[in-house]
Amino acid sequence: MDSFALSLPSLSRVAVGGPDRTPTRRERLAIVSTADRLCGIAAYTAALREQLSHDFDVTVLDLDQYLLRGQHASLRPLADRHIKELCCELARFDAVNLQLEYGTLGRSARDIYRRFCWLVAAAPRLCITFHTLVPPPRFPAAELVRAMAAFDLRRAVRVRAEFRRNNVLSVMIAAQLRRSQRTKQVTAIAHTRRNRRELNYVYGLEHVFDHPLAFLPPTRANAIRNGARRRNFPLLERLPDHATLIGVFGFINSYKGVGTAILALRHLPDDHHLLIFGGIHPNEIVPRQPIHPHLSSLYEEAYVDATPYDRIIGQAPQPPVKLMVNGDQGLAGLLAAHPRDLSSRIHFMGAADDHDFLHGMATCDVVVFPYIEVGQSASGPISQALELGCRIIASRTHTFLSFAEYHRDAIEFFDIGNYLELAARIRARRQFAPRQDPPAYNVETNRAVYVAANSRLPALRRSGGKGSITVPQGSMLPAHAVQER
Repeated sequence: MDSFALSLPSLSRVAVGGPDRTPTRRERLAIVSTADRLCGIAAYTAALREQLSHDFDVTVLDLDQYLLRGQHASLRPLADRHIKELCCELARFDAVNLQLEYGTLGRSARDIYRRFCWLVAAAPRLCITFHTLVPPPRFPAAELVRAMAAFDLRRAVRVRAEFRRNNVLSVMIAAQLRRSQRTKQVTAIAHTRRNRRELNYVYGLEHVFDHPLAFLPPTRANAIRNGARRRNFPLLERLPDHATLIGVFGFINSYKGVGTAILALRHLPDDHHLLIFGGIHPNEIVPRQPIHPHLSSLYEEAYVDATPYDRIIGQAPQPPVKLMVNGDQGLAGLLAAHPRDLSSRIHFMGAADDHDFLHGMATCDVVVFPYIEVGQSASGPISQALELGCRIIASRTHTFLSFAEYHRDAIEFFDIGNYLELAARIRARRQFAPRQDPPAYNVETNRAVYVAANSRLPALRRSGGKGSITVPQGSMLPAHAVQER
C-alpha cells in the first residue's frame, strides 16, 4: 500500500509536469462545508476557496446547520432530503472535497454515518479533510462493571452510548472509506502528522496528506499588522500607552481556559491587561438565564464586585463563622471592593467580526491560548496568530504540540492550568525572535497539498525511484517526502 504523506523538513525530489500536462480547462471542485459564520470551518473554507481559485473552478456547497442540527422530529427527514439534493449536485463536478466535522452532518451517530455514506457514494472523486478524527474505541468493560456494581444505571447507559457513538464515527466510517477506495479515488488530509498516521495505519486509507491550517497570505498579514492600532478599539482608548496587552480569542467556553489567564493576571503587574475577544456562543444562549454559568465563574476568578466579607462568608464552613468588627473603619474595609478585584484590568471585547478579530491579535503584545485538552485536531486562531507574527504562548495540549511540529521555534509553552508558569512566561522576555519571513507551512504549501489531493492520482505516480513524485504544472508542491508502507 502506498501512502503519500507530505512533510516539508524531509525533502525528496519533486518532478513537475511539462506544458503537455497542462489541463485544457480548470476542473470543477465542490467543497462541501458549513458556511455558518459561527463555525471556524466556514472561515477556513472561505480561505481555502480563495487559495484554490486559480487551480479549480470552486463551488462551496453549504451544509444547512438549521436542518442538520435541528432537534425537532420533523426536521430529520428534511435534513436527509437536503443531503440527497447535495448528492445530486455532486454529479456535475470533477472532484469533491468534504470538510468533515462530524457534528455538521447531524446530532446522532447514525444520522451522521448515513449522510456521510450518501456523500461518499455520490462524489466522483473524493478528498476528505478531517477536522476531527475519532480513534477506534475499546469496549469499556471495566467502567460498565463498576457502574452496574454501584447500581448506577444512568452512568452505565451513558458509557455504553458513548462507546457506540465513537464506534460508528471511527470503525464504521473507516470501513466505508476502505470500501470506496477500491472503486474510486479517495484521498484524505489531516492537520497533524499523528492523525495522518492514524488514517494510514488504523483507518487503512492509501493516500493521505498532512498540513496545518493556513488562512492568510503574506500580503494580507502584512496589511493587518501595519493597520493594527489600539485607538481602533474604543474600549482600549483609556489604557496607557505603556500597558501590556494580553489577548485570548474565540467563543467563551470552559475548554478555552480563560480562567487560567485570569489567575495568571493576578500575578502580573498592574500595567498588564487581559483582552477577551469573543462572546458566549449563540447556541448556548438559554431563555431567562441572567448570566451564563461559565461567565459567572470568570467573574468569581477575577473577584468582580466581590468584597472581603463576601469571600469570608462564602468560604466559611456551615454554620458561618461569626465576625467581630471593631469600629467603622473595620466595617468599611470588609464591605469595600476586594483588593484582588481585576475588573479594571479585564476587558471583554465582544464577539468580534473577522476584521476586528485579526486586528485585535496584531494589536496585542502577547496572544495566549490556555486551552485544556479536549481532543481537537487543529485550532484556527493559533494558525492566524502565527501567520500575523504574534508572540504566542500556548498550553501543552496535543493539538498545540502537534501544531508546533510544523512551526519550530515559534510557540512558547506552559503546562495546562499552570497559571504561575503562564504569568512568568508573560513577564519574561520573548523566547523566540519575531520572524521576518512567512512560515514554512503557509497558504501556498496548503494550496499545493489541496491541488495534489484533489487532482487525479496519476499525477502522484512514481517518478525516478523512491521518494519522488510528479505533480501537475501549477501545483508547485514544495519539498515534500513520499512515505511508503
